[in-house]
Amino acid sequence: MTLKIHIDEGVAPYEQVRAQIAEQARSGVLPVGYRLPTVRGLAESLGLAANTVAKAYRALETDGVIETRGRNGTFVAAAGPAAEREAAGAAQAYAERVVRLGLSEEAASAAVRDALRAAYGD
Repeated sequence: MTLKIHIDEGVAPYEQVRAQIAEQARSGVLPVGYRLPTVRGLAESLGLAANTVAKAYRALETDGVIETRGRNGTFVAAAGPAAEREAAGAAQAYAERVVRLGLSEEAASAAVRDALRAAYGD
């Protein structure tokens, strides 16, 4: 696992850790079941505070990218189907909300396209 933190980039270090691990897990660079370094170990190797790495790990666990198995460590989770189920649930909640708000299907779709462009940097 290779992570590079750029302090003067304007992106919070924990978000850089989160994004890089998530991308490496999605792309297969970090295979399902790969054991991640301890919070303290990764923090030391990156020159970050342990709380910074812990915050990134918590966000990754919430997103279903990693799972903590108690004293056994933290591992890359099998996130494919789980991530798709979570996305489907979020999409359903969004659809119900925009209907309640009275948005047209076209306006709701445009809002999603804009949000995805912003999130993916397009």
